[in-house]
Amino acid sequence: MLRLIAIGTLSALFFSSTFILNRAMSLENGHWLWTASLRYGWMLAFLVCGLVLTGRAKTLGKLLRSYRRHWLFWTLTGSVGFGVFYALISFSASFAPGWVIATTWQTTILASPLVLLLFGRAVPLKAVLFIFIIFSGIILVNVEQLEMSNWRELLLGGLPVLVAAFAYPLGNQILWEAQRGGNRLIPEINDSLLSDAFNRILLLTLGTIPFWLLLLLFVAPPAPSAGQVINTALVAIFSGIIATSLFLHARHLATNAYQISAIDATQSGEVLF
Repeated sequence: MLRLIAIGTLSALFFSSTFILNRAMSLENGHWLWTASLRYGWMLAFLVCGLVLTGRAKTLGKLLRSYRRHWLFWTLTGSVGFGVFYALISFSASFAPGWVIATTWQTTILASPLVLLLFGRAVPLKAVLFIFIIFSGIILVNVEQLEMSNWRELLLGGLPVLVAAFAYPLGNQILWEAQRGGNRLIPEINDSLLSDAFNRILLLTLGTIPFWLLLLLFVAPPAPSAGQVINTALVAIFSGIIATSLFLHARHLATNAYQISAIDATQSGEVLF
């Protein structure tokens, strides 16, 4: 258990870079949609190049075939767990400081056991009580922020993060369920390739492509600046690949709802970092 918590905490360290860099891009008038979509474009490029350069081109071919077999699953799961989650996080950065978004993001600690209950997984009552205590702290932070802002900025900076906080564990849990037999709504995916966190990230990233293309066509943002392109590449490396692979690896090792809740709770470390 301590090992899982340590891995989760390390992932929180790298995840924290997201809130700083996203806010920096928004202050430089970078459009939130480029902040979100370019991150996953870079992730896809880095992951594919990584496989090719390490002599695992055959693994890439197997992953693409795996994606084709379950394209609807990966598209829906990737769009929820990666797409909706990060689009809303990036949108919020245009209206609230990074520390407020990072603090509000801790709602995911509350969302995690609720998602587990949705899938019929037992969650210890003691854990739920502690989670509500943490949630009360999040409310206090946003109430304090109201004194420095206005209702419009608070809502646009806070509400999207609350939705994102549920989308992220929901997408992750759908994948966890699929790897453990699935159910009548979730297909069973027991491919040995999924034991590698990088492979899971690649498949989920592929699944976000339709989501980003539709958003880009609908929103039609102005072209990104060179600085935004570079910053999204940094976010892709630190948060998208390093942090996400550590986090998904810890979740993959979890064998019950209690361990999953503990791993998800390590994300509270993002505020400190």
